[in-house]
Order: sequence, then C-alpha cells, then structure tokens
Amino acid sequence: MSFFRSPSSKATLIGLSAPVCWGMSVGMVRGITEAFGMAAGLAVFNWVTCLFLLLVIGLPRLSAFPKKFLLLGVPMGNLYTICFCLSLYLAEGDQQTVEVGMINYLWPCLVVLFAVLFNGQKARWWLWPGVAISFFGVVMVLGGDRGIDPAELCRHIQSNPWSYGLAFIGAVTWGAYSNLVRAWSNGQNPALVVFFIDALVFTALWAAGFGDISHGTLHGWVSVVLGAIAVGGAYASWNYGVTYGNITVLGVSSYFTPVLSCLFASLWLGASISGPFWLGVAVIVAGSLLCWHSTLER
Repeated sequence: MSFFRSPSSKATLIGLSAPVCWGMSVGMVRGITEAFGMAAGLAVFNWVTCLFLLLVIGLPRLSAFPKKFLLLGVPMGNLYTICFCLSLYLAEGDQQTVEVGMINYLWPCLVVLFAVLFNGQKARWWLWPGVAISFFGVVMVLGGDRGIDPAELCRHIQSNPWSYGLAFIGAVTWGAYSNLVRAWSNGQNPALVVFFIDALVFTALWAAGFGDISHGTLHGWVSVVLGAIAVGGAYASWNYGVTYGNITVLGVSSYFTPVLSCLFASLWLGASISGPFWLGVAVIVAGSLLCWHSTLER
C-alpha cells in the first residue's frame, strides 16, 4: 500500500498504537474511581501519567506553542479528559460503564468528519452514510437486549443523563481537539501540558474532600499504574500521529477502539456483554470502514 511508503508512515504507525491503549482506558479509569473516589483517584492517576510522559517525551517548550493553541486547544483537551472521567465515575454499574464508553467512542467518526469539514481532507459522498451508520451502532449498543425502541431508549438515557451527556460532549470535544493539534500545535506535543492541568484540577478537588486514597485496593493501585502507562502513552502517540501522520487513517483505525474496550472491560471489570451489544459494536466498525473507503484517493 502506498500509505506505508509515504513520508508520514512512521508517525502514522506510532499513532496507531493509541487506539490499542485507549481500549484499556474505560476499565482502568472506572477501576480507579471505584477504588479511591473521583477526585483522589484521578489526581493520583494524572500525576503518575505526568511522570510517565516526562520520561517518554520530556518537558515541552511552551514558547514553541502558538498562543491560540494554548488558549483554546489545550483547554479543549482538558475538557475532554474531565468529561470522559466524570462520565465513567457517574455511570451506575459495569454495564452502564461500557455503554458510556461506547458513546465516548463516537469521537473517531467525528475526527474524520471534522478533518473533512475544517482541515481540508478530501472525501467522497459515502462518508456521510458511514458516519450515520456509526451513530446507529451506538443506538444499537444503548438499546441492548431491548432493541431499538425510541421511547425506551429515551427513558434509558434519562436514567443517568449526566453520565451519557458528558460522554457525548467529550466525544465532540476530542474530535475537535485532534484537528486543532494538527492545525495549530506547530509540531509540539501537548500531552504533558494537558495532563498537568488535569492533575492540578483533580488535586484541588481532592483537597476539597472528594475521595480518599487511604482505602485504596491493590486492584485500584494496579489500575493507576497501568492506566497511566496506557493513557499517557496513547495521548503521546496520538498527538504525534495526528501532527505528522495521516489523520484520516488514524481516525478510522480508532473505530476499532470500542471492540478492544469491550474485550478489556469484560476482563477487567467483569462486565457481561450481550450479543446485541456486540452487534452494535460491529455496526460501528462497519461505519468506520465505509468512512475510511470514502477518503481513499482514486
């Protein structure tokens, strides 16, 4: 394939490791918040992630970042991580945790969509059916064994609107953030900056009395360490990939993150995943392949 012979192939291949790592993030973050509470666990998690990123990518040069990226792009990255973590913390039970994760994983199709709308990426008309199919897959996931009943689906979402709503806001935010990294970061990797600000935010909440690490379990501490490596590595490789690689290939490859997330959640959280749920995930992947095909050059 010509893609693997292109100058950006190395960056794209590095970026492709991010979806694998992100497949672990839902189970890890949920395990952390269950063990330590929302603020305390995520404060420790973000500080460990900062340490990992410091060793991997080193200190960023803030003077090399365009001011508009520091003022808009970095806060958008913070908004995503906060929405993502809070949506998982507010989820009620392992099944809802996985459902919230699937809503969050609408961001891959939004990365591609925003690249077409705002970054000049070329695509053919079947991009739009591909995006629609991916959204339909999420509807199937939320419908579960109940099937696609609009009234029942609305009641299901209304049972925990904050969790589902924050997951959707996070998906939109990350789709936009990924394209801003491409357009505005000046080739700099903002991952450490984003996690440092997140660490300060959650540490402040921890100081205000939200959470306690003294009752942490071994499972919780393992989640902190593995989660920091997985999520920190994912952010670093993703930012590098979308800056120097093929953002469309990366966006489409990340559609497979839901599959990996379901597999890992079933192992790490013991979540029971039904046949209709897997069918919805398969529909999301099918939509991704259609989107990918629409961006191929003739």
